[in-house]
Amino acid sequence: MRLSAMGDVAMTVPVLRAFVRQFPEVQITVISRPFFKPFFEGIPNLSFFAFDEKERHKGFLGLLRLFQDLKGLNIDAFADLHNVLRSKVIRNLFALCGKKIASVDKGRADKKALTQAENKTFKPLPSMFERHAKVFEQLGFTIDLSQPEFPEKAVLSPEILALIGTNHQKLIGIAPFAQYDSKVYPLDLMQEVIDQLALDTTQTILLFGGGKKEIELLNSLAANKENVIVVAGKIKFQQELQLISNLDVMLSMDSGNAHIAAMLGVKVITLWGATHPFAGFSPFNQPLENALVSDRNLFPKLPTSVYGNKKVEGYEEVMRTITVDAIVKAL
Repeated sequence: MRLSAMGDVAMTVPVLRAFVRQFPEVQITVISRPFFKPFFEGIPNLSFFAFDEKERHKGFLGLLRLFQDLKGLNIDAFADLHNVLRSKVIRNLFALCGKKIASVDKGRADKKALTQAENKTFKPLPSMFERHAKVFEQLGFTIDLSQPEFPEKAVLSPEILALIGTNHQKLIGIAPFAQYDSKVYPLDLMQEVIDQLALDTTQTILLFGGGKKEIELLNSLAANKENVIVVAGKIKFQQELQLISNLDVMLSMDSGNAHIAAMLGVKVITLWGATHPFAGFSPFNQPLENALVSDRNLFPKLPTSVYGNKKVEGYEEVMRTITVDAIVKAL
C-alpha cells in the first residue's frame, strides 16, 4: 500500500519489478490511487487495487470497507510502504486477523539530523528503495536491487509523433517545476539552459508540467524555438509515460518526474535546492554525480528541508549557485 504522492508511488516501482522477477511464485496487489495505475502496467504477477478516496473508501468507515474489500483477495501478508494513519489502520486490522505485516521506517530522526541548522549530521541516509526492500525482507523476501531491469521503450503513437515530430536524433525532457518553490531552479536560468540546448538542432527538447499556470510558463520558455515543444496539457498521462520512456535524458527538479523517468530506465539529471540527495530521495539507479546540488560552502545550513516545504531566511536563491554551464555539461 502506497497512496501518494506521485514521486513516492513511482519509487515503489523498481522495487516491485525486482520482487516479481526474483519471487515469481508470489502474487502482488498494489493498493494506490487510480491515477497511478499506469505505473504498474506490464509488471507480471501484479494486480492493481484502486483506492476510492472520494466515495467507497472515504473516512474511517471507508477504511473498514477497504479492509473488507482486501480481505476478499485472500491476502497472506501486508506491506505498508506509506506508514500514515490510513495505512496503519489497514495493517493493524490485518495483524488482528493473524496476517504478517511490515511497514516502512522513514528514518525521521536521521532526516531531522541531516536538515537541522545546528549540529548537522551530513551523511547519506538509506534510499527509499532500500527502505522499501527492507519491508519485504521483514516479510521473508530479500530483494536484490543491484541488477535492475526496465521495460522496453514504448512504441510512440501517431498522436505523440504528430506532437514531437520525427526529425530528431536526441530527445531531452525538462520538468522545471516542483511542489515547493525551494526546489525550483530559477526560470531565468532555466531559460538560458533551454536556449543553449536548442542551439543544437539535432536535439528536441520536451517540456513537462501540469496546470494552467505551469503551461503558460512553459510556453514562454519554448517561445520562438522550433525544437522546444511543450508537452504539458497536450497528451494523456499514459502517453506522457510512453514519451518519457523514449527520452535520452530527463532534467528534473527533486520531484515526481525524476522518479518517473528513473523507473523507466531513463538517465536523469536532478537539481537540488533546499533538499539534498543524501535524504534518500535520489532517483533510482542514478549515479550521485547526476545530482547537481547547491553550494554548501556558501550556504552551510543546506539541506534545510527533507521535502522542500521549510523556508529559511536568506536561502531563497541557493539554486543560483548551480550554473547553467554545469547543467548543460551534465546533460
